[in-house]
Amino acid sequence: MTTARMEAFSDGVFAIAITLLILDIAVPTDSADDFLRALGDQWPSYVAYFVSFATIGAVWLAHSAITEYLDRADATLIRLNLVLLLVVSFIPFPTHLLAEYHGHPDAERVAVTIYGINLLMASVLVWGLWRYSVGEHLVRPDADDEEVQVLTSRLTPSLAAYVVLIGVGIFSPLVAVLGFLTIALYLIVPVGLVRRRQG
Repeated sequence: MTTARMEAFSDGVFAIAITLLILDIAVPTDSADDFLRALGDQWPSYVAYFVSFATIGAVWLAHSAITEYLDRADATLIRLNLVLLLVVSFIPFPTHLLAEYHGHPDAERVAVTIYGINLLMASVLVWGLWRYSVGEHLVRPDADDEEVQVLTSRLTPSLAAYVVLIGVGIFSPLVAVLGFLTIALYLIVPVGLVRRRQG
């Protein structure tokens, strides 16, 4: 199979998931008397939105790098990709939980744990998608071995970090959330891994 339809469908799901994040940001309608304070009180929603936007953006960049190297896709890869999209499209829900239950210690810990597990699953699936592609020789024959190795290492480090931060979130949810943001920003930093096809 060619990868064109998989890429197009995936881009659509990523776009919808990242757009849904903004729907949870709203100021109460009865806050006109102290509007500036009401805007400031929404800071948990802003933080949750920014972390999730960066995370989905990082997953999309990794997915784009993977598909750039693909020569073809098989039935298993298509299904692995669907599972990844399932996890990505779920991210707006724990994002809402983060913003809604900030300041409620027990609920906040549960929300951060669910959020962290969601991000860990997304990271594992991105890594699995790439490792399967390499293992099944779905990568372009002209792909540079060094670039393939760099991309493999680039997709791997965040797995352990997510596990550690999920544990940290039980004691300090805000630190865990900031850690999730740090991972996303690290993955977003351009490193020139992908070469565009010529012609």
